[in-house]
Parts: sequence; C-alpha cells; structure tokens
Amino acid sequence: MDLLLKTIVDDWWVVLPILLCSIATVAVAIDRWAYYNANKRNVIELIPRLQKELSRNNLMGAQNLAVQCGGIIGEVTEEAVRILSEQKKGFSRSFDIAAALASRKLEHRLTILGTIGGVAPFLGLLGTVVRILFTFQDLAAQGNQSAAVAFGIGSALIATALGLGVAIIAVVCYNAFQSTVKRFEDDFQLIKLLFLSFVDSEEDIKVESKSANVAL
Repeated sequence: MDLLLKTIVDDWWVVLPILLCSIATVAVAIDRWAYYNANKRNVIELIPRLQKELSRNNLMGAQNLAVQCGGIIGEVTEEAVRILSEQKKGFSRSFDIAAALASRKLEHRLTILGTIGGVAPFLGLLGTVVRILFTFQDLAAQGNQSAAVAFGIGSALIATALGLGVAIIAVVCYNAFQSTVKRFEDDFQLIKLLFLSFVDSEEDIKVESKSANVAL
C-alpha cells in the first residue's frame, strides 16, 4: 500500500494519464457493449421471411419486415429494399456503400481502445524508467542503502503494472468488439446475397422471355 501511495504522489504525471486511459476504456467499452446489444438481431429468422416476400415481388412487405426488425440490420435491409426498387443494375455497389456506412457506425470509438492498448504500456514503462533513474541518483547521493533502493524500484514497477493492466483490458475489449463488428458485417453480406439472388432471378426471367419472343 505504501508503494502505491508513493507512486501516486511521486509519479502522478504518469499515473494521471494511465487513470484517464482506464476511465476512457471503461466508458467506451460500456458504450459499445450497449450499442451492440441494442442492435443485435436474429438474421437466421429474418432471411427466410425476406426471401418469401421477395419471391412474391412484394417490396412493400420486405420493407415492413425491415422496419419491424429495427436496429442497424433493419436499416441496412430497408436501404437494400429502396435500392432494389430504384436501381437494380447497380444494386451491388450501392448496397456496399450502405453496408460500409453501417460498419462505420459499428466501429465508432473502437480506435480509442486500440490506441490505449498500444500506448498505456509505454506510459507505465516511461514512469518506471524515470523513477529508477531518480532512485539511482538518490543512491549515489546518500550512499549504499539497499532498503531504499528496493523501495524505489518497487515503486517504479507499479507504474508498469498499472499501464499493462489498462492495456490488457483495452486490447481484450477491442478484439471482442472487432469480432462483434465482423459478425454484423457477415449479416450484411447474407442480406446482400439474398437480394442479389432475387435480382439475378429477375434478369434470368427477362432473358428467357426475350429468347421465347425471338423464337416465335
């Protein structure tokens, strides 16, 4: 406990940024966790219902399903229905733009976690190196005092431990949230493939009808 208090008092210039990093990590983690949970949807149930409406050429029904679904999955699906009704030929490119914009919402603030995960250990290491230098300086001035040296080095290492602790939490949260974003992006691709299959089937019908007319 004495070591921790000494570190806070003597190395506040390092402890304070690490503390701010820990607060930012917790705030971003809570914000992203709440956002992902609020937008979590069961795409396995949505896809067959959408497929049924699209097979009937019922775009209004597909749009109603998207509205009922809600969340970012519903937004992307609703945008897919709008694109399909306006520009079937350029559907893939337009949908990719909508999906990319949705992915940006999902990745919002994740760079903060990645930056903290990379910077926090170096902040702690900086505090440790500086405190050890001061400890050896005091040792040279006061003579050989092994107890004072051990206390000083122990206090110095606390900064590294604090930095590593914050970095580990930030990196774990960052990787977990990146995995969640990847699952959302996979859902976007499933929705895209569903709509593309509908567009391709319509084009095949048009080609077949043209060939039949030519034959007649």
